[in-house]
Amino acid sequence: MRAADADRETVAERLRVALNEGRLDLHEYDERLQRAFAARTYGELDALLTDLPPVMPKQRSALEAVPAAGVPVGSPDEPAAGVVRRVTARWLAEVWLPYLRVIAVVVTVWAVTSLLSGELLYFWPVWVAGPWGAVLAIRTVAGLTRGEPRREAIERERRRQRKRAKRERRRELRPTDPDEPHDPPRTPRTP
Repeated sequence: MRAADADRETVAERLRVALNEGRLDLHEYDERLQRAFAARTYGELDALLTDLPPVMPKQRSALEAVPAAGVPVGSPDEPAAGVVRRVTARWLAEVWLPYLRVIAVVVTVWAVTSLLSGELLYFWPVWVAGPWGAVLAIRTVAGLTRGEPRREAIERERRRQRKRAKRERRRELRPTDPDEPHDPPRTPRTP
C-alpha cells in the first residue's frame, strides 16, 4: 500500500527519537531520513525501522530507571539524577569555557589599556561578549531541550570503548615472546 505524508512524518519522528537515544549516529539518521521522505510504500517505511525497538511509554519502560548505556556512572549506588547532572555540567563546561576564557582575556586587555592610558576607555569587549554570548545562550537552550548532553556523553563513551578495543587488538597482535625474532626493517628500494 502507498504511504501518506503523515506516515512519513511518523517514521521521521521515530528516527529522531532513535537519534536522541543514541541508537543511530548522525550519518545513519540523515540517510534513513532521506529514504523515509522518498518512500512510497509502507514496506519501504517499515524497512527503516526494523532494527529499532518500538517506542514504549516511559511509565512502562524498564530502561527508564537505569542510566543510558555508555553514560559514565561514578558509583553503583549513585542515582540517575546525579548522572544526568554530571553529564549536563560537563556539556555546559565544554560549551561555555572557551567563551569565558576569551572574554577574560579581552576584558584584561581592555583593563590594562585603560590603566596605561590613565582613563576609562570605551568598553569594546561588549562587542565580543554580547553576540557570542547570545549565540551560546541559544545553543545551550536548544541543546538542553534536545538532550545533547546525554548524546555527547554516549558518543564520548563509544569513542573511549573503540580506543580501548583498538589498544587490546594491538596488544594481541604484538609478539609476546621476547626471544621470538622480529621481521627485519624493510629498506626502501631505489629505482
